[in-house]
Amino acid sequence: MTSKQKIKALIRSARLRTLPLSLAGVCCGMLLARNSYHCHDLHAALLTLLLCLTTIGLQLLSNLSNELGDYRNGTDRADREGPSYGMASGGLTEQDLQRAVRYMAVLTAITGLGMIVMACNTLFSWKALVLVLLGGCAIWASLHYTLGDNPYGYRGWGDLFVFIFFGLVAVGGAYYVVSGTLPIRVLLPGAAIGFFSIGVLNVNNIRDMASDRATRTTIPIRIGLHRARLYHAALIACGWVALVAYSCLYASAGLLPWLYLITTPCYINHTIGVFRRQNRALDPMLPLLVMSTFATALLFALLQ
Repeated sequence: MTSKQKIKALIRSARLRTLPLSLAGVCCGMLLARNSYHCHDLHAALLTLLLCLTTIGLQLLSNLSNELGDYRNGTDRADREGPSYGMASGGLTEQDLQRAVRYMAVLTAITGLGMIVMACNTLFSWKALVLVLLGGCAIWASLHYTLGDNPYGYRGWGDLFVFIFFGLVAVGGAYYVVSGTLPIRVLLPGAAIGFFSIGVLNVNNIRDMASDRATRTTIPIRIGLHRARLYHAALIACGWVALVAYSCLYASAGLLPWLYLITTPCYINHTIGVFRRQNRALDPMLPLLVMSTFATALLFALLQ
């Protein structure tokens, strides 16, 4: 196996198509807090860069460790409906992926600490300590979705962790990093991005129900296909309720703050697809929801 082939396999394992979802909440939080920046333009740009790099690092760490955990637990088998990644295609060995997970954890910790120092000018303040704690929890969650002796993703807790880290922590944490404050109203867009992010996981779990039953427990396996689809519709609806509630309570006058509603047809099309499709045919519904969430987050935050 050549180095070039290994790099291609590693890129497949990185699952780059998931990155817009991880950036949606962080971008939303940063843009909502843009009027609260307490630093000059260059400082703000560097802080934004480090925050985005840390977010990307956490997502890549999660993707790589998830593949390693699924391989070790026997979940990535030939009958799996999802796409084939680096190990399944033979491009990476277990040692290669384990090494990549270690390197990504270290790089993410470095960019995260750099971001905290840039935001707080120190690692020894209450704000910095809170951010270090959140960052440590995020790295732990990225690693233990499928890795470890008792991974939470195999016990049906993935939805809750996605809601917390892709939604509340991503939006609220980014807002806190750049502004030093955390108003309670930020919980509404945080919850919205969290609900949409659970939706991405739920589609993935619906698609893989047949192969997952042998090794893991997910919400769709617990409640069945029909209820999993109803659950999915409820997630999308709750996300929109949270966004609309924020706009009703806090948006400025006029129609411009409501322009993000132009993305609703994407969610309708997506939800119809989830109800009508099964197995591998669900694959196009994943990037549709990922990109819809990213676009909605940007429009919503820019226009408030």
